[in-house]
Amino acid sequence: MTTTDAQITRGRKFDQVVEGAREVFLRDGFEGASVDDIARAAGVSKATLYSYFPDKRLLFMEVATAQCERQAKTSIDQIDPTKPPREVLTLVAHQFLGFIYSDMGQRIFRICVAESDRFPQLGQEFYHSGPMIMRAAMVDYLQGAVDRKELNIVDFDLAADQFAELCKADLWPKLVFGIIQSVAPEEKERVITGAVETFLARYGC
Repeated sequence: MTTTDAQITRGRKFDQVVEGAREVFLRDGFEGASVDDIARAAGVSKATLYSYFPDKRLLFMEVATAQCERQAKTSIDQIDPTKPPREVLTLVAHQFLGFIYSDMGQRIFRICVAESDRFPQLGQEFYHSGPMIMRAAMVDYLQGAVDRKELNIVDFDLAADQFAELCKADLWPKLVFGIIQSVAPEEKERVITGAVETFLARYGC
């Protein structure tokens, strides 16, 4: 049982509600999504919706974690453990930034921070649904690259975390604080190239 399951009731129309909510949240965002619109998109009554999700934040995080799980699975499926680090790191960076730069990624982060006191499980649930899975996949790849003598790493967890932080440099904080509203493709490439080159300068053989 996950941390949010204690506050969520699962039933016959649970998946139907989540799919309807996904459609509305992706279209209107968290604040713009009304319970009426979600119930209409899901084809259920408001009473049914509330019987499953007593709080809109919990419904949003159910949608977000499912989205994140899909994103993590897609990214992991694209990692070829036999490919050289530069190629794999570049691919991972594109996948990672594509999500955290997205409107959904930004909304998830803001809600996790805003609700950290009232609903600490929201952030915990999100982290376990995607970032932790992707981190484990990165550690596995890095260990294989070390075995092939392509990288020189001792602390694999730290190295995986450092690469993620390198990818966040410059543009992600500006998005979080509202300094910029979007990222141009060439700016994203600049960050990815810098992250990969810096990582390889530290850990390359």
